[in-house]
Amino acid sequence: MQAAKPLFDYPKYWAECFGPAPFLPMSREEMDQLGWDSCDIIIVTGDAYVDHPSFGMAIIGRLLEAQGFRVGIIAQPDWQSKDDFMKLGEPNLFFGVAAGNMDSMINRYTADKKIRSDDAYTPGGLAGKRPDRASLVYSQRCKEAYKHVPIVLGGIEASLRRIAHYDYWQDKVRHSILIDACADILLYGNAERAVVEIAQRIAAGESLETINDIRGTAFIRRDTPEGWLEIDSTRIDRPGKIDKIINPYVNTQDTAACAIEQEKGPVEDPNAAKVVQLLPHPRLERDRTVIRLPSFEKVRGDAVLYAHANRVLHLETNPGNARALVQKHGEVDVWFNPPPIPMTTEEMDYVFGMPYARVPHPAYGKEKIPAYEMIRFSVNIMRGCFGGCTFCSITEHEGRIIQNRSHESILHEIEEMRDKVPGFTGVVSDLGGPTANMYRIACKDPEIEKHCRKPSCVFPGICENLNTDHSSLIELYRKARALPGVKKILIASGLRYDLAVESPEYVKELVTHHVGGYLKIAPEHTERGPLDKMMKPGIGSYDKFKRMFEKYSKEAGKEQYLIPYFIAAHPGTTDEDMMNLALWLKRNDFRADQVQAFYPSPMATATAMYHSGKNPLRKVTYKSDGVSIVKSEQQRRLHKAFLRYHDPRGWPLLREALERMGRGDLIGPGKHQLIPLHQPASDSYQSARRKNSTPAGSKKVGAQGKTVGKILTQHSGLPPRGSDGSKPWDKREQAKAAAEARAKAERSGKGADKKGGKKPAKRPVAPR
Repeated sequence: MQAAKPLFDYPKYWAECFGPAPFLPMSREEMDQLGWDSCDIIIVTGDAYVDHPSFGMAIIGRLLEAQGFRVGIIAQPDWQSKDDFMKLGEPNLFFGVAAGNMDSMINRYTADKKIRSDDAYTPGGLAGKRPDRASLVYSQRCKEAYKHVPIVLGGIEASLRRIAHYDYWQDKVRHSILIDACADILLYGNAERAVVEIAQRIAAGESLETINDIRGTAFIRRDTPEGWLEIDSTRIDRPGKIDKIINPYVNTQDTAACAIEQEKGPVEDPNAAKVVQLLPHPRLERDRTVIRLPSFEKVRGDAVLYAHANRVLHLETNPGNARALVQKHGEVDVWFNPPPIPMTTEEMDYVFGMPYARVPHPAYGKEKIPAYEMIRFSVNIMRGCFGGCTFCSITEHEGRIIQNRSHESILHEIEEMRDKVPGFTGVVSDLGGPTANMYRIACKDPEIEKHCRKPSCVFPGICENLNTDHSSLIELYRKARALPGVKKILIASGLRYDLAVESPEYVKELVTHHVGGYLKIAPEHTERGPLDKMMKPGIGSYDKFKRMFEKYSKEAGKEQYLIPYFIAAHPGTTDEDMMNLALWLKRNDFRADQVQAFYPSPMATATAMYHSGKNPLRKVTYKSDGVSIVKSEQQRRLHKAFLRYHDPRGWPLLREALERMGRGDLIGPGKHQLIPLHQPASDSYQSARRKNSTPAGSKKVGAQGKTVGKILTQHSGLPPRGSDGSKPWDKREQAKAAAEARAKAERSGKGADKKGGKKPAKRPVAPR
């Protein structure tokens, strides 16, 4: 993999003299306080501005600030006119536009295409503060505001919509967002390298139109430049060489009259010496090779070609060997340079070591931003994921090469959080990232990693070249626990349990010290058909991890539970698969109160399956095997009903389906039957979510001494919460702590009052 210029090796822009701002300004008044007459770069984002490294606008803004640029933020602007886009004035270099931490359509709509009632990235959780396809709308408004200012498009929405992509909400293939947004350049993936390079070169006087050699960028071209080898991948079933048809009226014995013979040219002497010409092989010059994908017009009209283009795209994602791609849209080409070079540990430390305030901008006052409240006391330790799950966007956006921070950087951030963030109680809510346990796990040989083109390092099994050593992560956990003022480190990121079982020491460390009663993991399904389409391990890996989890929980004297998550209606899933999953859930006494239906996000491999009915994990042809797809609303409801087999509201649908499938034997009162024969009274059912959780609107005080007013989601197969909202083990912990407090008071003699009696021991607060 080619070396990249380190992020901290660029010369500082002249505006460095202003120094870092307490918060990147969101108004002219703040700019005046900082002594700025203008902004060099303005970032427009669909999220509220939170100055925390879990929010994209903060990372990019602080990084550009560290390069010496004056950076302003326009957060969640009113998109009905250009006025809000002009409130900071005209930027000297460019607008940076992003929809936010989520694709705006996924943020606003459920998998059933219903409008969500809230937005976690908005103060107060209010919905409706960003438009549909926000990147596109914001870019157009920026152009209206200042026509000649370049627009740099980035963020996950732009990243996943960079090519012609299937749009689930419109049920059609849309242009590359670069075309529709009228932006000048698009940055995809981890954009730190690209945005710093672009800012430095524009500041040096270079026109953005001429900047076309930066990795991780997409832009518009008219044709393939000279010196590039173009590989045509616009078709699937390509016929072999076809000989010209001979005119039947030509006497082939008469060579003078035979046009075909004349076209052959002079006959060579087979015995004559020949000069051997060595032609360069395309694979030897990958950095000057571009693959032409089927055009937008072709993939829009041919779903199989769409699946083929998706497969080619995903095969060209390893920064060590990826080639450029190009796709025609009408009269122009959209050119995609290879993915960015992953950041080194030193660069990750540099990015996460910026002077973040770690709180929302003061303009929001006391309004809470739900997404911030969720990550307020968490620390991101790495980026990337080599799992390659076909329904997930992490690998497609962050890449499959893990980028790690150092122990020192992570521990320093925990100390900063402890000392600066209001409300810190000593509990770190998460120490993870895209996954909980891929920290410092990588290919054993950099050369093998450089040439690998596999979409996953852990499917169909863990690659023999993958180093599964968890020792550095275990050491990090122990160091973090030992920090003064830190009482508990919880792990809330998704655990890759098939990796975890390779290190029993890690599982023991995790279970003994870092589980807060429940641990969420995602086997996603039990049947091989859908699991293969997801690129997920078999349920046997889950069973193995479950045995280890229970063993180490028992050794630690803790009552802890696994919460498995499953997906309904994923491509490759049949009704029989869902029935078998429901039977597995019942055998294991799991009653999932909330279920997740497959959501076709842009550019995902599973979305290509959903749209085309083909499997891009294998070579795509018109005759290749199809994939069973769940598209109708009725079948999606059925698959969700199987997941919630215990809910009487789904029983009529399940009875009808089981009879149709010839499995009427599963209807009845028996232990091994799935649903009963008769429907209960309409008012006799209360959802497990309500039955096992604190009622909505309750004014009861929970175990933490806080008023509980919201339903707390819980699997109904687990022990119910107490009437005060406490977990089942809270009562025992309270009693134990109270007994210890009484004993201590008695030993110290401080429990006696002046009359010789004893003061009642103070009721301790239950541990978190």
